[in-house]
Amino acid sequence: MGGIIFENVRIFDGSQMRPGTGAVRVEGNRIAEVADGTRCIAPLAGDRVIDGKQGTLMPGLVEAHAHLSWPSSVERFVPGMALPPEDLVLTTARNARILLDHGFTSAYSAGALSKSVETVLNTFITSGGMPGPRLVASSIEREPPTIEELDPGKVAEHGRGPDAVRAFVKDCASIGAKSVKFLLSGEDALKPGASQQLMYTQEEADAAGEQARESGVWLACHAQASDAVKMGLRAGFRVLYHCTYADEDALDMLEARRDDVFIAPAIGIIQATLDAAPPPHFDMSHMKKSAAEVLDLQRKLVPELRRRGLRVLPGGDYGFPFNPNGRNARDLELFVNLLGYTPEEALSAATLLGGELMGMGDELGQVKPGFLADLLLVDGDPTQNVTILQDRKRLRAIMKDGRFHKDPALAAL
Repeated sequence: MGGIIFENVRIFDGSQMRPGTGAVRVEGNRIAEVADGTRCIAPLAGDRVIDGKQGTLMPGLVEAHAHLSWPSSVERFVPGMALPPEDLVLTTARNARILLDHGFTSAYSAGALSKSVETVLNTFITSGGMPGPRLVASSIEREPPTIEELDPGKVAEHGRGPDAVRAFVKDCASIGAKSVKFLLSGEDALKPGASQQLMYTQEEADAAGEQARESGVWLACHAQASDAVKMGLRAGFRVLYHCTYADEDALDMLEARRDDVFIAPAIGIIQATLDAAPPPHFDMSHMKKSAAEVLDLQRKLVPELRRRGLRVLPGGDYGFPFNPNGRNARDLELFVNLLGYTPEEALSAATLLGGELMGMGDELGQVKPGFLADLLLVDGDPTQNVTILQDRKRLRAIMKDGRFHKDPALAAL
């Protein structure tokens, strides 16, 4: 079987747009050759040659804060978060396909509404049984059993104390979860003042870290309060979501760990909350007040994180009724409009840094020989206008692992 050559393309390689137009050859599931400027790639017998028509060839996008089991999507509005088990399973699979439809070839889970739905889904995706992104699967978000306001599903009982936390992490690892998510702090959007409330003791967080290292899994946390950020860092958490109220000490601790932690501020849900127009019977006033405060803080926080060398990634809590799965590429626009990124920097955060987040930085997230062929062929130049990635019609081709999810020949029909 021959390879695939994309020719007459502008190449965004994960860090910058290469000069001129060029070509990329894929063999199997890997990028075999990259030629830019005036160079071309001579086809071999059996190769398929695709005219990119001066579109942009770039790495597939990585969603850093995926909630595949959160019910709402651009294809289906769900007014709440609860679904019958069978509906939840099929909805999760559907959302996986929707993310891939919109150019997200990888996703790092930030928690599920079921203990095992993502791990089971991942076996189907990796075997080719159904479409979906590369997935760092998670289990249900872990919360203390007495905090009803933060209930993400209550699928399994898990008690308090270090031993119970260790057992939870060990159990998640045993069913195939690669990342385990904890709510180390509360969330003002659900209960005013909860963002400053710590959900765990340091001893419990440390126990999670010890078991995660023993079981070979990663830890992620919802951490709004500064003390929650510090707790997660002390315990060895790898991914920290939000970090909104991080103080100077927390920033210093983050900087000291900049080579082995990742941060996703989840700006998408904040803007979606501010934009939401709920029906009269649904009062979002406290949520909007909280979102306005968080947005103001994040616009100061993220530039400081970047100045200190932290890796900050897009991923905005998509899947809520007013922030549906499939709208994920909007985060890149918000990084540009609100957080001071250039389009090229936002793209790099969603590709090159995304590959590092997935634990595959040496083979994912760049257009480079030897790297996995997770590629998008985009009609236009997203380094000039990142919003074009929100129009799935502009995605002429979507390739994952060297295979077309969206074939440019069929897309033109």
